[in-house]
Amino acid sequence: MVRTVKEQEYTQRRSAILDMVQQLIYRQGYEQMTIQDVVDELKISKGAFYHYFASKQDVLEALLERMIDEAERLLIPIVQDPALPILVKFQRFFDAINRYKTDQKTLLLEIVRVWYADDNIIVRHKSRAIGIRRMAPLFSALIRQGIEEGIMSTPYSEQMSEVVLSLAASLSDTLGELLLAFDAERGDMARVEATIAAYTNALERVLGMSPNSFTLTDTETLKAWFVSAPTNAGQHSS
Repeated sequence: MVRTVKEQEYTQRRSAILDMVQQLIYRQGYEQMTIQDVVDELKISKGAFYHYFASKQDVLEALLERMIDEAERLLIPIVQDPALPILVKFQRFFDAINRYKTDQKTLLLEIVRVWYADDNIIVRHKSRAIGIRRMAPLFSALIRQGIEEGIMSTPYSEQMSEVVLSLAASLSDTLGELLLAFDAERGDMARVEATIAAYTNALERVLGMSPNSFTLTDTETLKAWFVSAPTNAGQHSS
């Protein structure tokens, strides 16, 4: 019992630090935020902070893992719904991811700004590996259903989930780089849309699906990110 209470206290205090970090990222940006800012806001010592997190990068990694937790909770009911045919389920899966990312847009834009810095390369690779590992069982279930319904065709159903998620991670990296350098007047929106179309085609092919079986991201969602976000992505407003 004592151990359980201590575990709960640890989780609550760790979550409180993450909540404050997220508020500070919204308020002043990840790069501008310091560990001292966090301890000042929470009125704790640096020693208390380092009891939960080894570094600023460690906090970023924990924030990303918490976002994976939240996304997973949204996706599990969709994947496990026995009433949904696979094409409906597959589309709802991607729609839910897009809605979640849009809801977290401010935080994600800040993360994109620091994502490709050399200091964060370990965080980037670890977070990608965690995301693939956590999402792979969900995608495996979708692929098995797709094969059973004759909508998908692949002899490697278990391995294919990691292939699909690796493609999705590559797409996220590509879109992040396009977002940071986005220029609407240069016609970059056409490049973004072509990138989405190419990855959609690749996913359909590796899964043995018919063309136009699903939409990864609709045009309006893309415009909401790319047309309204360049200033925020390129620099943090003060």
